[in-house]
Amino acid sequence: MQVTNKAFKAYDVRGVYPTEVNEEMAYRMGRIFSAMFAAETVVVGHDIRLSGRALVDALTEGLRHGGTKVIDIGQCGTEMIYFATAHLKADGGIMVTASHNPKEYNGMKLVRRDARPVSSDTGLKEIGEMVATTKEFVHKVVAGKTKGALEHMDIMPAYIEHLLTYVDTSVLKPMKIVANPGNGGAGPILKELVKHLPFEFITLNETPDGTFPNGVPNPLLLPNREATAKVVRESGADLGIAWDGDFDRCFLFDEKAAFIEGYYIVGLLAEVFLHKEPGAKIMFDPRLTWNTEAILQRDGGVPVCCKSGHAFMKECMRNNDVLYGGEMSAHHYFRDFSCCDSGMIPWLLVTELMCRSGKKLSELVGERVDMYPCSGEINRKVADSAAVLAELGKKYADGEQDHLDGLSVAYDNWRFNVRVSNTEPVMRLNVETKGDKELLAAKTAELLAVIGGEEA
Repeated sequence: MQVTNKAFKAYDVRGVYPTEVNEEMAYRMGRIFSAMFAAETVVVGHDIRLSGRALVDALTEGLRHGGTKVIDIGQCGTEMIYFATAHLKADGGIMVTASHNPKEYNGMKLVRRDARPVSSDTGLKEIGEMVATTKEFVHKVVAGKTKGALEHMDIMPAYIEHLLTYVDTSVLKPMKIVANPGNGGAGPILKELVKHLPFEFITLNETPDGTFPNGVPNPLLLPNREATAKVVRESGADLGIAWDGDFDRCFLFDEKAAFIEGYYIVGLLAEVFLHKEPGAKIMFDPRLTWNTEAILQRDGGVPVCCKSGHAFMKECMRNNDVLYGGEMSAHHYFRDFSCCDSGMIPWLLVTELMCRSGKKLSELVGERVDMYPCSGEINRKVADSAAVLAELGKKYADGEQDHLDGLSVAYDNWRFNVRVSNTEPVMRLNVETKGDKELLAAKTAELLAVIGGEEA
């Protein structure tokens, strides 16, 4: 098999199987990871993709030939690898997944001890370079090691027990919830959680299926949202939840079947955590900020703005002792979850808040949506992103500019952020205003005219 480092990205490995990601690459990855991190024990697992099991088996052989003991937790979600690595005090964890990419893709997410991410800044680039060298070189990396042991483990009971520590189940009340795992990995987790919750779940696409019979499990795609929204409307449910394939993100729909932008859930969860720990530090990304900043000012939270991307967020969280952090892209990070992101904890917290307050989700976020309406993230493929950023910087030079992540420009009653994606060849635009939806539409159109390009 040909092995290249084409699939190595800023935060993970992701490419087409088997041309860019294959068993030989996975085997080499295991040997190199074992040596680079002096890993005595590593946790491995895979999502629902059809190539996952074969890649894990090859990865496992590479790790074991490097002298590493492997704990295989089987089919799981990315956050279960994070949890197991920290819970078992392993030296690392590797999740075989391509998240929300099309079914022909696969890849890997790597963490070190304590579930610290391995990114291009912390070894992933070097791993990629070594993986792409000759087989003989890779085999010499850990020559002479005694083959490590292999253990299969069911981490589910400990993981479910940990999830339930985030909510007080005694205050939960019956409600009807539509749950759509999208044929991804969330179905089995939901099946176990149901045993501990008083909710009535209406599930669809709950069976894990790597053929993706109902499309790519990515609720951010507009056509994918209707499947969940339709059932919410027809059933009269109180809440709708949809997950991506490896369920490290969840997306919420209110009782009216309206999709709630992740931006407003960040603010909502900030309120929840500041109630639990007054004066705590709350982290958010610079794409959309005004709603979150206003809530923190009102409730006495300490704002920490961090460049978007899970590797940056997790490092910032650790360095600043942040209690909770969220990105508008629906990644939510929790200090007590090894500063990692989870797609299960957020909706559990939201249901608890709904039960405590007696309010519907639309009531909990509706006022904030009106106060700080936003465009939602708009993606554009452009020929020269650097030139576009320069042109925007010149055109909006009279605004308050910030370059923490791409270009952010703020005026008295509107602001925007535009940045180049870390994972895809696109530019991402977000616009928000202070209560002015007409201004939002006008400025969004104005910015898109400058950016140009094609829809992505």
